[in-house]
Amino acid sequence: MKGFVSSRLHPFANLLLLVGLALATLCIAGFVTVVCSYLFFGVGLLEVGNVTQHPQSHPQGWGLLMLTQGLTLFIMLAGAALALVKLTGRSAREYFAPRRPVPIIWVVAAMGLIILSLPFMASLIEWNANVHVPGFLQRFTWLTDFGTWARAKEEELKDLTAYLTRFNSPQRLLVGLVVIAVVPAISEELFFRGVLQRNLVEWFKSRHVGVFLAAAIFSAIHMQFLGFVPRFVLGLILGYLYEWSGNILVPMAAHFTQNAFQLVLLYLQQREWTAPDFNPDSTETMPWYLVLLSVLFTGAVLYFLHQRSQQPDEPTEMHTLSAAGVAVVAAETAPAETRTLGSKGVEADGK
Repeated sequence: MKGFVSSRLHPFANLLLLVGLALATLCIAGFVTVVCSYLFFGVGLLEVGNVTQHPQSHPQGWGLLMLTQGLTLFIMLAGAALALVKLTGRSAREYFAPRRPVPIIWVVAAMGLIILSLPFMASLIEWNANVHVPGFLQRFTWLTDFGTWARAKEEELKDLTAYLTRFNSPQRLLVGLVVIAVVPAISEELFFRGVLQRNLVEWFKSRHVGVFLAAAIFSAIHMQFLGFVPRFVLGLILGYLYEWSGNILVPMAAHFTQNAFQLVLLYLQQREWTAPDFNPDSTETMPWYLVLLSVLFTGAVLYFLHQRSQQPDEPTEMHTLSAAGVAVVAAETAPAETRTLGSKGVEADGK
């Protein structure tokens, strides 16, 4: 299918197009959000901004904020990624899963990898949250001001996250799983891994450069600089999962697990179904042996998946020529005798 723009654009041009499409879909998301806010919550155009800025003071604040976040993220990021593919005349399936379908072991291993990495990631979060501007750099006023701004922004986002994850009912948990786990897993992976990383890899002719740059952009765009390092590491894991598997469903499954697992733990803690001293939001240093085991198991799963990515694909079907014509059969169920067409005509071959 022929697209509106060439499918052979330079990767830099594709990235510029992606940014333009993201701005356009952001405007569309804003319009859709205003319409849905009025239809579902009775909040008009002039009130939406005030409610989303101070949701605690409005009876419908939590629901409206969830609606706004979910629609904006999905329409802006997923919409921009899918629009770029459509404009270049490509199939979304071929673009985001360019090499092959993957066995279910890829998805299971990716989800398990995220759970095994949680103690290690928690230690990174604790370390990054306590980072301060070194004394010899404090003479640079702009750097000190940035550190102060970053900490203030972190506290603001922390308060907002605490409000959004206040699950006082199973229904709220379900909404939270959709908005905080499902929507980011789909939209962010399509945008950052499916399009951004792919074009960076093509531009720099290096898989590693593309993965690292995409992970850095992925982390920075969340505007939580005291959590930059753990989110950057997560971006690396997701990026290599996509590069090795060749299927966007693999990092999507890992991304969903990362968010959903923590939401479920938080819900259990809020319902007091966990140990009294358990707190999933705690930033206290985890025992060193748990961190070490986490690193070892995470590394082992990554090595397993990397080695699996080096294996050639197994043939899943073959063509045979029989009296009935050309037929496609699974390799493991191929007949004992097949026929080939050569210079001497049709000849029978033993399997």
